[in-house]
Amino acid sequence: MNVDFSGDFVARKCRHVERESRMVENTLQKGRYPLPDVIRGTVLVNAVVYHMIWDLVYILGVDWKWYSTRGAYWWQQAICWTFILLSGFCWSMGERRLKRGLTVFGSGLLVTAVTLVFMPQSKVIFGVLTLIGSAMLLWIPLEKLLRYIAPIPGLAGSILLFGITRNVGDGFLGFERWNLLALPQTWYRNLFTTYLGLPEKNFYSTDYFGLFPWLFLFGVGYFLYRLLKERKWLVVLAGPRIRPLEFVGRHSLEIYLIHQPVIYGFLVLFSYS
Repeated sequence: MNVDFSGDFVARKCRHVERESRMVENTLQKGRYPLPDVIRGTVLVNAVVYHMIWDLVYILGVDWKWYSTRGAYWWQQAICWTFILLSGFCWSMGERRLKRGLTVFGSGLLVTAVTLVFMPQSKVIFGVLTLIGSAMLLWIPLEKLLRYIAPIPGLAGSILLFGITRNVGDGFLGFERWNLLALPQTWYRNLFTTYLGLPEKNFYSTDYFGLFPWLFLFGVGYFLYRLLKERKWLVVLAGPRIRPLEFVGRHSLEIYLIHQPVIYGFLVLFSYS
């Protein structure tokens, strides 16, 4: 193998490194961080694939037993956990927090309306977009108090509260298979308690995320961002750059809103072809 150590080669490499450095610097100065977009894009691709399999199994009746295993469950959990945590992490970035929160919350209401009208058997009430939009809006007044909590205690407290309230939707304090304390059934009474995370009897939604415990996971992301900022570690968010995933991540809301109708339409057409 011949390696070119000529002056022209070295000059080209120097110019390339300089260009990359300028791109990173400009990205950080403008508040655009590639890594969160890459992560969001990666998770969204997984969500699209997961929902495509869901449509195959529950709408078209494909018999795929793996989809009911713990492996499929943890895949689904990894997708939603990352979305929610990343939303909390990115809340502090940029401005127009009220507008962003209202946009996401309104998108959640749109999903609910469309599914109630066109797909009532697969209706979405209090889905992940409603949760994230609610958290973004609630965080505007909450942040006035939370800013006084140091990042490490805030991060530890958020993780602990998420852990012990993970099963409130099932009627218990606890995490996953560990139910520590049964909660009064009188707390689970109507749509408002369902919105909070205490679903009323016979409530059904194909995508349900109450405020609790998920608001605490949003808090994990918020305090994680503050910790990185305090330690001056935000530079790690400048890379790696994977432009297709960055694009998907930057347009995640739009893609999320259209991906299910597109997938469903494609699968229906394919099933009749």
